[in-house]
Amino acid sequence: MALYAAYASNMHPERMAARAPHSPLRSTGWVGGWRLTFGGEERGWDGALATLVEDPTEQVFVAVYDLTDADEAALDEWEGVDIGLYRKIRVRASTMAGETTAWAYVLDAYEGGLPSAFYLGMLADAAEAAGAPDDYVAALRTRPCRSAG
Repeated sequence: MALYAAYASNMHPERMAARAPHSPLRSTGWVGGWRLTFGGEERGWDGALATLVEDPTEQVFVAVYDLTDADEAALDEWEGVDIGLYRKIRVRASTMAGETTAWAYVLDAYEGGLPSAFYLGMLADAAEAAGAPDDYVAALRTRPCRSAG
């Protein structure tokens, strides 16, 4: 099994149960030295897409999953690894059980652009469902987003 650090909509337990049904949640925690941002506005269906970029002063809340090989392959397809939308990187996650190395998806596009309000709300809902601290969820809910229309 591989460890996967989910930071966007895949943090939501119901979403992961549908996308990777044989892969249990191991823990939650933080990936230090990275920040959540958005990019690839031209590649998204409704605005910019979530990604991570290195930033020594920031950290991102994550849900760490034990992924089976089959679920990893299915998730790769869902995230567009085969078409170059996302790629995988290794990150260090700090959890209550200690530090661990996991992989995460990063967008293969430049940073910039705004996510839609719907997408940002989905990310905030996922963080809340995963047990992220209230201030982290509130910061997601108040980030700038694209106006409708």
